[in-house]
Amino acid sequence: MRVIIAGGTGLIGRELTVELAQHGYEVIILSRKPDRVFGVPKGVEVIAWDGETVQGWGNLIEESKAIVNLAGENIAGGGFFPSRLTDERKERIRTSRILPAKAILEAVAAAEKKPEVSVQSSAIGYYGPHGDEKLDEESPPGDDFFAEWKEWEKVSAPVEDIGVRRVIIRTGIIFSTGKGSALNRLVLPFKLYGGGPIGSGKQYLSWIHETDEARAIRFLIENKDAGGVFNLTAPNPATNEEVGKAIARVLHRPYYLPAPEFAFKLAFGEISSLVTEGQRVMPQRLLEHGFEFRFPEVEPALRDILVN
Repeated sequence: MRVIIAGGTGLIGRELTVELAQHGYEVIILSRKPDRVFGVPKGVEVIAWDGETVQGWGNLIEESKAIVNLAGENIAGGGFFPSRLTDERKERIRTSRILPAKAILEAVAAAEKKPEVSVQSSAIGYYGPHGDEKLDEESPPGDDFFAEWKEWEKVSAPVEDIGVRRVIIRTGIIFSTGKGSALNRLVLPFKLYGGGPIGSGKQYLSWIHETDEARAIRFLIENKDAGGVFNLTAPNPATNEEVGKAIARVLHRPYYLPAPEFAFKLAFGEISSLVTEGQRVMPQRLLEHGFEFRFPEVEPALRDILVN
């Protein structure tokens, strides 16, 4: 069984590639720079693509069980510290998601034997900030830049009209120490003995362990009754204060030095809202379909990532 992953070299893609390969799938990664891809499991094929067309890979869709679209520029940027959301960066973020989705739609539409399922990545930024209100897949979209996921999700919708099951995954903050992980940014102050709450500390952080992220995507690929939107977050979101204190316990570091909200806004601008404003997102539909989380609680998840 073949699965094609667009954007398979990113944080989620690498973990998903390992998960699928370990369960007997033939995995093909589409990458703009295949010559720079190292460390993939044995048997995984990396194929060059331009991120905009079907050239060089479109025919592979014929024998595939699923295609997973994880392509897109990192919202926070490529460096350790978040990059400001200039108009130019916003446009790159948009096009880096819309163009791959259109190419995948073209490939699926042209295939005589179509894949069973198309998985489209999205994010919980869709909902906008909501304080401590519990959000599920039926919650309405927000109205800030991050809520533009609602427009990007629509690009893949036509696959349903041609008989392909479509799954949209709205992912939360991934607990991982891989390149580009938000957790690395959260952990560094604690490693330097300067950890503490960000802003009020009461804002919710909807997280998921990288293992459960990959397991959930495989679960949705294999579950023929799963279609539509699924929040990929752990069932127990935690406040910034709860996450910070858990990190402190796991690393045996103090928790005392607060980081003022205004300092984040001054330093990073609009993107600072990712850490200063909260979202309490629940994986309602994933639980209803019977998925069992390996890491439902924040401290064991952190301990597994940061210690084990």
